[in-house]
Amino acid sequence: MTVTAVLFDIDGTLVDSNFLHVDAWQRALAELGSPTDAWRIHRSIGQDSDRLLRSVAGDHDDEWMRRASDLHSRYYKELAPRLRAFDGVQELLRAIASRGIAVVLATSAPDDELKVLLDTIDAPDAIHATTSADDVETAKPDPGILEVALDRAGATPSDAIMVGDSVWDLTAAARAHLRSIGVLSGGVGARELTDAGAFAVFDDPAALLENLDAIL
Repeated sequence: MTVTAVLFDIDGTLVDSNFLHVDAWQRALAELGSPTDAWRIHRSIGQDSDRLLRSVAGDHDDEWMRRASDLHSRYYKELAPRLRAFDGVQELLRAIASRGIAVVLATSAPDDELKVLLDTIDAPDAIHATTSADDVETAKPDPGILEVALDRAGATPSDAIMVGDSVWDLTAAARAHLRSIGVLSGGVGARELTDAGAFAVFDDPAALLENLDAIL
């Protein structure tokens, strides 16, 4: 298999942000009178935000959903100074790019969050393209964001690999007919990631970097 593109999720995969999202969602839901256990929110991180809200808080009208998302965004921005890229992220992205392989960051984060994440990663020379919430109507586990990423890489599913930390990432990859790799850095167990479709699972980006020759 010749790999011409590697698609990366960002939150929980390249940047240590999942538990900051959990905190922000938990505060938002509590403010709206729907206190929710943190573990339930974590189980839904990586999904489209509307799906996340329905899975942890049930059905609500559009105004409630908008307020929840706005509150999450506000609280997440307050936590943004705590964001950090996982060890080895810059080296990993640059090692892939140096092989002539397109690196695409396939996230459905809104543009303002994406900018903060890109600043945190700080490897613009290694990134071929990105996606954002503006590119699709519905995020993972729907495959649309990965299809956009493939198009921006000029790649097909047969010559690309997806790297993600959640079952939603890997489910989206399977629906897009992409091979996928899981990382444990988002807090999801190896068994769940392999059951969702990952052909390999590594602890974090640094471990993936150490094994890159066996993957590409």
